[in-house]
Amino acid sequence: MPIAGLDPSLHPVPPVPTPAGSLLHFPEIQSRFVPHSHDVIVCLPPEYEAQPQRRYPVLYLHDGQNVFDDLPMSPFGVQWGVDTTARALMHARVIEPIIIVAIGNAGRDRIDEYTPTRDNMHDAGGLADRYGQMLVYEIKPWVDHTWRTRRTARDTAVAGSSLGGLLSLHLGLTHPAVFGKLGLLSPSVWWDDRWIVRQLVADDAHRQDQRIWLDAGTGEKRMLKGTRLLYRMLLRQGWQVGRNLHYMEAEGALHDERAWGERSGLFLRFLFPASA
Repeated sequence: MPIAGLDPSLHPVPPVPTPAGSLLHFPEIQSRFVPHSHDVIVCLPPEYEAQPQRRYPVLYLHDGQNVFDDLPMSPFGVQWGVDTTARALMHARVIEPIIIVAIGNAGRDRIDEYTPTRDNMHDAGGLADRYGQMLVYEIKPWVDHTWRTRRTARDTAVAGSSLGGLLSLHLGLTHPAVFGKLGLLSPSVWWDDRWIVRQLVADDAHRQDQRIWLDAGTGEKRMLKGTRLLYRMLLRQGWQVGRNLHYMEAEGALHDERAWGERSGLFLRFLFPASA
């Protein structure tokens, strides 16, 4: 039986999850767009089974190895704990109930998949569009078919840190009809001589209907300089603080999973407020 989104020659039968606490871990989801398979980890809201008529917005996260407490896969030994934080905020009715889908990175080829251009200084990069095709044309249709999702751009977010933040902005600019909410944590604006800023300026659509969280830690000097530039350019392009843009500089925060985990509740509140 064909599986929505997934290539039947690569997935002749539906992927079977390995339960991990409250999570569903699907190892080695294969794609026709990128050569590497990717783990996909799904976190459903606590009320999902009890409310069978309800549909939920979806947050897609990059670097899926690093984001969930219930699946300790991080090579750094520290997770963001987004599952723990999100459940607490949902229980307190601070954020609306959401489905979180984390896509594991490709290891040593992460740089290539997370960057939109080839950076000659690093002799790497340039596969972000193909990664985006995997997410938009394979993983998202499979997720929408398998679980009760709300499928519009205003109900679909993509977020990540560092190169994952760069990737999230690029996907937001190239697929605005899919991703209406962006979480950019310590984005690698520096990549390829700040190419992403030039892409933003060249974007004729000026899509201020997208909701953007942007941050950096004051302890990550390289990232902070580029993030400040990106913030100024977003304002120049029409985004407005308090309406569709939130900018934060985390005092003393470094470029690591612990810092991003500490800010995860904040960006969840901005992208998925309970009042929505």
